[in-house]
Amino acid sequence: MGIDINHKHDRKVRRTAPKSEDPYLRILAKLAALKVTASARARILKAGGEVITLDQLALRAPKGENTLLIQGPRKAREAQKHFGLAPGVPHSHTKPYVRSKGRKFERARGRRASRGYKA
Repeated sequence: MGIDINHKHDRKVRRTAPKSEDPYLRILAKLAALKVTASARARILKAGGEVITLDQLALRAPKGENTLLIQGPRKAREAQKHFGLAPGVPHSHTKPYVRSKGRKFERARGRRASRGYKA
């Protein structure tokens, strides 16, 4: 079994995102994932761990007991930076959709402290 991540009992850990450089690799003993990079697989095996596929995990734990689902940050997409309050509204840090990123394109008042104020 794995190391007790959530301070309850030892659990197998399953992940649906690709594994590459992840701090959890240092503590995982067993991993079931859709994709595992070759370097991550080598590091897990070198540490005495085990890498299995999700169908192998389904055979070992059909009901999913003692498994822990870990997923990456959902809001890490570039598109998420454009969501929220409209750009230009006070206290809005929403990224505007602009055709160019030059000095003249949405970089004046409200975006720079030297041009009156910075929101």
